[in-house]
Amino acid sequence: MRMGEPGLAGLAASVMLAAGAAAQGPLPGNNRDDVFNRDDVIVVTGARSGEAVDATILPVTRIDGDTLIRTAAQHPAEILARVPGVALNRGNGAEHLAAIRSPVLTGGAGAGSFLYLEDGIPLRAAGFANVNGLFEALNGLSGGIEIVRGPGSALQGSNGLHGVINYLTPTAADTASGFEAELGSFGRRRGQLIISRPGDGASALLAIAGQHEDGWRDEAGLDRVETLVRLDGAMPRFDWRATAALVSLQQETAGYVGGLDAYRNLDLARRNGDPEAFRNAQALRLTLSLSGQADALTQWQVTPYLRANEMDFLMHFLPSEALEESGHASAGVQTSLTRQTGWGEWVLGADVEATTGTLRETQTRPTLFSFVQGEHYDYTVDSTLTAVYGQGYWDASDALRLQAGLRLERVQYDYDNRLADNAIGRYLRVADRSDGYDLVLPHVGASWQINTSSHVVTRLARGARAPQTAELYRLQPGQVIDGIEPETLDSFEIGYRRGGARFDWSVTAFAMKKHNVFFRDADGFNVTGGQTRHHGLELALDWLASSTLTFNLAGSWARHLYDFDRPVSTASETIRAGAEIDTAPEWLWNVRARWQPTARFSGELEWSHMGRYFTDAGNLHSYDGHDLFHLRARYQWREGAEIFGAIRNLLNTRYAERADYAFGSDRYFPGEERGVSIGVRVGF
Repeated sequence: MRMGEPGLAGLAASVMLAAGAAAQGPLPGNNRDDVFNRDDVIVVTGARSGEAVDATILPVTRIDGDTLIRTAAQHPAEILARVPGVALNRGNGAEHLAAIRSPVLTGGAGAGSFLYLEDGIPLRAAGFANVNGLFEALNGLSGGIEIVRGPGSALQGSNGLHGVINYLTPTAADTASGFEAELGSFGRRRGQLIISRPGDGASALLAIAGQHEDGWRDEAGLDRVETLVRLDGAMPRFDWRATAALVSLQQETAGYVGGLDAYRNLDLARRNGDPEAFRNAQALRLTLSLSGQADALTQWQVTPYLRANEMDFLMHFLPSEALEESGHASAGVQTSLTRQTGWGEWVLGADVEATTGTLRETQTRPTLFSFVQGEHYDYTVDSTLTAVYGQGYWDASDALRLQAGLRLERVQYDYDNRLADNAIGRYLRVADRSDGYDLVLPHVGASWQINTSSHVVTRLARGARAPQTAELYRLQPGQVIDGIEPETLDSFEIGYRRGGARFDWSVTAFAMKKHNVFFRDADGFNVTGGQTRHHGLELALDWLASSTLTFNLAGSWARHLYDFDRPVSTASETIRAGAEIDTAPEWLWNVRARWQPTARFSGELEWSHMGRYFTDAGNLHSYDGHDLFHLRARYQWREGAEIFGAIRNLLNTRYAERADYAFGSDRYFPGEERGVSIGVRVGF
């Protein structure tokens, strides 16, 4: 593979370091008052006008910018592990597979079951999701992340099935200028520069982050660059916000290692059997948000946006090793009208989006069995999404708040095959056609305030996903499109939340059932009409043990079960009702102890647990799970300048990021051995 200049991030880091002598000013995230403070925390994913995190009925967790800075995550899996019920199987480089109140999902389900947003706008169009979707997010430059567990509000549509992750861009008014540079094991180099210019009438922010890795495994390097421009301003009759985000990824990819417990063998684990594999991707997003007051009680918002992305990807996991070239471009607008009333608040809105997407798959290797040399697929899809929604809440009494919402959404695909309408080898090119899907997404909920510090919340909601275009039009002989319907998930939950000056905790019980589950079984045939069941408990706890010591816990217990039968020729992949879904650990928890004896120093010890899970649908093979420990520290040696460092996998545990059983063998994404990083952060 041809990668970009390997020293890109290192060069950027060196330039930033050279400016250090002139740096001064405060650093974010180093205030001892921030050790435990949930007062006035506002979330915007469930309602664009914002609502207090402790009062919202939506099961949402906010990770603030200070936490992101302190963690200095090298991969989004590190930071999202701090949320109950959330797990990311970290792949090679920027890749991942996600779970939110779900098994770790793959393929079309993994791509379409989670909605990834930036300031409330999807990173990708409905039907064009990517299973590694967070590699296009601003992981290094985000000002905060909000995570919704389960179906979202009426503001979110297709793909908001199991959960929503909303990356929030930083504002110039709340973000200090500065730079940081970091060096680490396995050839890791990272640099970041932020220039912030707050103003009375307008504010501006320019940020760039570069990341380079030689790779822990052989020939598994990474170059990734994020750029963000954000402008905020106020006019006499409205406020405005303009953002431009660009993410570029060039990655060499290492695949699975095969053999029982192969991840325990260090030489085998570091070996890359697919040295030619790569993924090159770019994503561009432009947004203009306008908001104002129609009158004293009514607020309006209009947000037009553009997006474009493209990716070249060598499909190293197939015998064909075909090259996939894909991309799509979209133009859309989100609108909403919010009104305060004597009894509560209501919001009405409409979203419209038009997308053109392309996909081409070509095999240059000689024909091998049904993997035929030449063009496999070459098609375009013109897609439109139209949605209307409404939601509101009613303060039935001083203690009781009721909420309800409904979203109606239409997703339309117009498919154009640019090759012959036939089957060649294992590839079926269907004739031109149009397909449309209607989604009806209601939700109701209630919040009862027991006293000034305690709430009981309950919610009933439906999430859905339209089929992905690759699921519909990238077929094999014997597969058909007819019968594929949108997957729907009905969710019920009830929770208790208690807050205090030193102790804050919440527990949530949920039960969900998913219908019209669509996938391709081990024999290569489409399965429609599948059903699964999911139930569990989630716990979040924050305890200020003393003025210098804080404990945080995020944990979950859950069962994810098949609710239908599907016999196939391979016993390990035969599905039976009541069996556990593969890659669905019952237990997940993350415990952190943070010690801050002075305003200048803080340290954190983290314990992350992944429970045992089955690695095949037949529940014949399993992975025992693992426990990892990480240590982080930071020290401010003078005003506006600090050094920070981390030791990941402190005990040098041999573990698997992902375990799977396929093609008659165990296979793994091996986890990294102990790694050390150290960096400097300077404000100016």
